[in-house]
Amino acid sequence: MKPAPGTVETTSWSRFPRTRSRVIELQTTDQPIPFAETKTSFLPYGMGRSLGDSCLNDGNTILKTAALNRQISFDAASGVLRAEAGITFDAILRLAIPHGWFLPVTPGTRFVTLGGAIGNDVHGKNHHREGTFGRHVLRLALRRSDGSTRICSPTENAEWLRATIGGLGLTGLITWAEIQLKPIRNSWLDAENIRYGSLSDFYALSDESVNSHEYVVAWVNTLSARGRAPGVFFRGNHNRNASDAELVAPSGPQVTVPGVLPVSILNRVTLGVFNAAYSGLRPRVARARTALGPFFYPLDGIGEYHRLYGPGGMIQWQALVPSRDAAGALLAESRKVGPSFLSVMKVMGDLPAAGLLSFSGRGVTIALDFPYDRQVIETLPRLDELVAEAGGRLYPAKDARMAGRHFRRFYPQWEELVPYIDPKFSSSFWRRVTAPDQER
Repeated sequence: MKPAPGTVETTSWSRFPRTRSRVIELQTTDQPIPFAETKTSFLPYGMGRSLGDSCLNDGNTILKTAALNRQISFDAASGVLRAEAGITFDAILRLAIPHGWFLPVTPGTRFVTLGGAIGNDVHGKNHHREGTFGRHVLRLALRRSDGSTRICSPTENAEWLRATIGGLGLTGLITWAEIQLKPIRNSWLDAENIRYGSLSDFYALSDESVNSHEYVVAWVNTLSARGRAPGVFFRGNHNRNASDAELVAPSGPQVTVPGVLPVSILNRVTLGVFNAAYSGLRPRVARARTALGPFFYPLDGIGEYHRLYGPGGMIQWQALVPSRDAAGALLAESRKVGPSFLSVMKVMGDLPAAGLLSFSGRGVTIALDFPYDRQVIETLPRLDELVAEAGGRLYPAKDARMAGRHFRRFYPQWEELVPYIDPKFSSSFWRRVTAPDQER
């Protein structure tokens, strides 16, 4: 089938699925957009760093916001920043760190946009302390297809703010947002890496760390024998040494994967070797003063690392389940799905959710990624069902294949979002998970 005229291929960072859309490159926040003249739906698209199809709008129009990257105002005394929605976290860090400020919440990459972070309500290693990013949004401007603009804050159009945070770009175009940054003394962390041998060890470290450390997360070896799940536990705090005033933003990447590999090099054999080396060559406990970049954004050091997954791209899967028993069952079952290159686990906090569809709440989150494979697509629903039975949920920002029946079970409040969705906005994800006949 020939591509539709005027469309280009668009993908998320995972490169699965591949879609085609018409693209409008926005240069200014008030640029005319042909909402009435165009018989398609629209969707904002920042850096495309989502790992599913929540940023895709197959057969329709995407509004690229990367050029909407201007700083509007920054108060270096209070740490309040207002910027256009296309500004990246990388740019925010380059601006804020030299003045002694850092992001209140950050995911594992700094190459996401401010608008995308709000629309996906991203979380990070400090969820147990700070919750999701949306909790730190002070105000935003929402441009609607009817020509109106709503200023949303906790005291003005608060219900629109709650719908837009975690609203997957469906409530309209965020043109600017105001956020509260957090103070830091320098650009170093006091970090610890601790090898652990079992899930019970992981939970003991988590219970010990949540009160003493701001940032906690663990890498887990999902290929280990059933019930063991050894790994490496990472925890850290911002360095408070008053005599060290070095404030330097992360740099990089240091190397770049030059092209998509013809086949994925990530298989059970190579990952077995990697897992053994990654944990086995480390001391049991390592303490070090660590720069911000390697601690928060280790994969940003490898440019275009997603190309390592081969021509089919990557399948990401992230769940949040309320019980530790359910988390253990998921890890055991995941061994049947296939080898996961980057397997991450964390105990989440119980701060109130910032958005209607926020991926938040007390429990254990497990993130897995796999090279695209038909078997992975066919077996992942087993994990989805375990999540559903446990009363958990999957993260929409990392999904490209969950069944609609599962989404509606994970997020029974999805219908509350519908009145706030702009009638001219839609996405591949939303159409897929809300279609009445979606039962696969």
